[in-house]
Amino acid sequence: MKTPHRRGRAVAIVAAAVAIPIVLTGCGGSGAGSASGSDGITYWLWDSNQQPAYQQCADAFTADTGIPVKIEQYGWADYWQGLTTGFASGTAPDVFADHLSYFPQFASQGQLLDLSGRIQKDGIDLSIYQNGLADLWVGQGAQRYGLPKDFDTVGLFYNEKMVTDAGFTPEQLATLSWNPTDGGTYEQLIAALTVDQNGVHGNQPGFDKSKVAVYGLALSGNGLNASGQQTWAPYALSNDWYFGDKTPWTTAWKFGDEKFTETLTWYKHLIDAGYMPSVDIARSEQDPLNGYLAGRYATVTDGSWMNSSYLGQSSVPTKVAPTPVGPSGQRASLFNGLSDGIWAGTKNPDAAWKWVSHLASTACQDVIAQSAVVFPAIKTSTTKAEKAFADKGWDVTGFTVQVEDKTTALLPIADHWSELNDTMTAAVESFLKGSGDAASLAKANDSINALFR
Repeated sequence: MKTPHRRGRAVAIVAAAVAIPIVLTGCGGSGAGSASGSDGITYWLWDSNQQPAYQQCADAFTADTGIPVKIEQYGWADYWQGLTTGFASGTAPDVFADHLSYFPQFASQGQLLDLSGRIQKDGIDLSIYQNGLADLWVGQGAQRYGLPKDFDTVGLFYNEKMVTDAGFTPEQLATLSWNPTDGGTYEQLIAALTVDQNGVHGNQPGFDKSKVAVYGLALSGNGLNASGQQTWAPYALSNDWYFGDKTPWTTAWKFGDEKFTETLTWYKHLIDAGYMPSVDIARSEQDPLNGYLAGRYATVTDGSWMNSSYLGQSSVPTKVAPTPVGPSGQRASLFNGLSDGIWAGTKNPDAAWKWVSHLASTACQDVIAQSAVVFPAIKTSTTKAEKAFADKGWDVTGFTVQVEDKTTALLPIADHWSELNDTMTAAVESFLKGSGDAASLAKANDSINALFR
């Protein structure tokens, strides 16, 4: 990649002002939503790496149905701003890739077409998708607003040479464990991989944490939010904690719980010890990829959607390990996924549905699998994707083991996500900087729970 950040980075819904992004590809029509009113449809996505495979799906779909599909690809920020503007002006695309952070607001605004009747009429078998993914797109009634298209988990990308030089093997990395008391074998690895400017490692006498040349673990500025997908979530979830009472449609939150506090306390310790960069450094970089490729980070927790960015480059030999086993006795990862939504204002709902059902079918998801960019949501297509990754020489079992071992947790879906995310982002950052404490986390949690009363 670098792919625009598209997964569990739970972001606030963007304001309506927008700069018109550049259309990278398409067929027929011009401008957002312009295919509406004709026999064709417009389809938006934000991931440029997936766009060629979806163009293959569109070409096959058009050849089979005679319905032209115009694909438009935008950068992450412009994408959501453009949708907001399109909804307001009546120029939104007929179909668009949807994200769980935005879905609740779009559904509550009436911007999404309810697909439940069409799904039932066409007899679509929801059991073909990885367990739980179809339920993510259910409204607070019986509505269904999407069908799963792909999924992701989080793993530990690591510099193979640095790890080997530190005396660790891939087998050891596959069985790491952590705890909030001494960090376990996971913290031992991170300390050994950390090096100061004098060449002293973090587990050696004389290590200078004020002059770190290589951090054992990166801190993703993009992951410092209420989902914590690439930062604190794998540890909190494996410490017998979950975000709230349920999902979808979480209504009571648990950011003030002791398990969450002790997890963040240990996570902050990694910064204080010099093993992980500060929040200010992470925020200045946002994405740790460039720092990793420059040799400033030995490991990075990141999502499977980043495979091609880490495993597909040649400058730094890289492998991926699963997240460590926690106090619960299991490892953990958030389990996120995307769907394709139909804009409620489309002038071609029947054609849009045919396209969406094609996107959610084996015919298209097998094409996505062969591109070896993401994991398709259909179970049989996931297997084909694993083979396609392996054919590239990429071992991605660090991601798929979470699904196989059922150690995933669904991303919380709730109303008020924008306000919730703003509140918890500030609280988590404050805690990691040392200006917040357990009481501040509890206070933030109380203010969030108040939104749902």
